Amino acid sequence: MDYWRETEGKLVHDPLYLSHPHLHHYDKTGVLSDKPAMTKKCISVPGPIIVGAGPSGLAVAACLKEKGIPSLIIERFNCIASLWQLKTYDRLHLHLPKQFCELPLMPFPASFPTYPTKQQFLQYLEAYATHFGIQPVFNETVESAEFDVGLSTWKVKTTSADYTCPWLIVATGENADAVTPHINGIEEFRGPVMHTSMYKSGQAFSGKKVLVVGCGNSGMEVALDLYNYNARPYVVVRDAVHVLPREMLGSSTFGLSMWMLKWLPIRMVDQVLLLVSRFMLGNTGQLGIERPQLGPLELKAKSGKTPVLDVGTLARIRSGDIKVCPAIKRLRRHGADFIDGSSEEFDAIILATGYKSNVPSWLKEKDFFSDKDGLPRRPFPHGWKGEKGLYAVGFTKRGILGASMDARRIADDIEQRWKALDDQQEHISFSSPVKLSYTMHSTSRVALHVK
Repeated sequence: MDYWRETEGKLVHDPLYLSHPHLHHYDKTGVLSDKPAMTKKCISVPGPIIVGAGPSGLAVAACLKEKGIPSLIIERFNCIASLWQLKTYDRLHLHLPKQFCELPLMPFPASFPTYPTKQQFLQYLEAYATHFGIQPVFNETVESAEFDVGLSTWKVKTTSADYTCPWLIVATGENADAVTPHINGIEEFRGPVMHTSMYKSGQAFSGKKVLVVGCGNSGMEVALDLYNYNARPYVVVRDAVHVLPREMLGSSTFGLSMWMLKWLPIRMVDQVLLLVSRFMLGNTGQLGIERPQLGPLELKAKSGKTPVLDVGTLARIRSGDIKVCPAIKRLRRHGADFIDGSSEEFDAIILATGYKSNVPSWLKEKDFFSDKDGLPRRPFPHGWKGEKGLYAVGFTKRGILGASMDARRIADDIEQRWKALDDQQEHISFSSPVKLSYTMHSTSRVALHVK
């Protein structure tokens, strides 16, 4: 339902709206002006407001829609899944098999490969939104959201409207804003410096010497992409990291891990993964990539740090086509000095330094989300529900699978509250005399009161 259009239409045809003094514009001298007043729309949404139209926001909207609960998604960009559409490189594929990346209530097409491409994943998301009739409000940046204790409602302020709603679902996720760390001397470097959110392909870097800062899944895949376009990539490996084959023993590494965890303790599963990885990939420490003390699954559970699933980069590192560098000491005009005393010249630098949550910049409720990292204070699986009708989806550090689990939980919880409101409204309608009155607010909102 287009709540904002319905509200606007009612206001325009209301004689009180046209004659109310607060809705006319006065200049600085106090003289009535013919110019229209620049006032924000005030929109009351009967269901939840969802901030963010990524996979997490779409998932919870679909789960609510299935239960007959209307919701409204507010999205700062002009499309769904803006991170995938606008800030990912061309060669990107899902790192996990499609069955672990599908949203609730709608599987991937059977014709899609095991690891769908970026474009195939976006096609799936567009079809998902169409199937469930999800129509976000685009180009709306949330400036603030806070709970009004007196009115027992959430107030969400955007660039062009003020919304109220009984429930607020934060679906902006862990990857809202790019992390661009300060590197000593970066202002002196004369070549291009870009975050992976701006990188599309290695075509523009053909024949150039490129330093990739970061060795996560994105950094390793970008380095391989650069090599495939005849660039000379170097990868900075500052910390220990687990590199696992994407598939082992005829199955996806992730799927095999999930199956083994049903029967074995996590440390034993880690031992199996490391043993098979050593057999398939060799000793990564000899390549300058040391493994952490904790196993890959235990490290993921405790810190959220994801192991790298190798898509061919390690073979190019072993052949010498992709070089591994230690941490950067400082950058120079045309190169970098490293902490081991070595130096190299570079034409460009790509920062594969990840993303972060932006929730603390706009959500005024501080009890549920941490100011430090913008993530729910309670770890998975308890980080989906806060107080006063506040929810979070897409913050599990477990990808789309974790977001889908939380989307179902949120929809189930709101359904109970929604039914309670329906029962309360029926009691008012059939058990009490009803008097209606209108209050005109200075922000051009008409409020309907039940007495």
